Amino acid sequence: MRFAPGSYLDRLPPQVRGQLLALGTERRFAGGRRLMREGDRAAHVELLTRGFVKITAIVEGVETLLAIRVPGDILGETAALTGRPRTATVTSCGRVTSVVVTQVAFHDFMRRNPQAALYMAATMGERLQWANERRADFAAYPAEVRLARLLAEIAETIGHHSAEGIVIGVGLSQPELATMIGIAEATAQKVIRDLRREGAITTGYRKITVVDLDRLRAMGVPAGDDTGFGRQSDPPTPYF
Repeated sequence: MRFAPGSYLDRLPPQVRGQLLALGTERRFAGGRRLMREGDRAAHVELLTRGFVKITAIVEGVETLLAIRVPGDILGETAALTGRPRTATVTSCGRVTSVVVTQVAFHDFMRRNPQAALYMAATMGERLQWANERRADFAAYPAEVRLARLLAEIAETIGHHSAEGIVIGVGLSQPELATMIGIAEATAQKVIRDLRREGAITTGYRKITVVDLDRLRAMGVPAGDDTGFGRQSDPPTPYF
């Protein structure tokens, strides 16, 4: 199995990772299937071993795309740790394989493996940090900057190279992109047209190809911003 760099399973030492996976039962899903539903009382966790999933939640009556999870990510950890209902829905994007671990087994594993518990805390902290950064972007940057940043992060993390450029491996609709960065669908449509016109991306039905990543990342840096976005050598952590 190959896990995304920086994901929870990737961080665990091989022996510890093997012990965790051995506690569960493998499940396989076709595209468009629900692995977890918002509001459910189930408290197991799922370890994503193949494929991608979308994380969505109902916000003010609208289904909102919150994140994408990649091979090596853990799903459902909040409900497993708190005992509260699921806070989001998890939907497969194409074929997906996961390993289901019961809440009891998960808790026991964490008690017996302090290092794994520390990595779990780090994973949850990074996800919270990413969400906070996106909220800060909403207040600080215009729509075109926010969308360019998001597409660059997604392309670098889950994109695959082709003759045309970097193909984003998850079908994302314009309404989903709009909800993810807090803009109107009409605004997202305009920004996508601008990105195409600038030669940064091409689009098809639920398909986005980044043809000039440097250009896209440059468009994600507002004038006068010297934070270095787009100039980092380390790969992004795949917790969008």
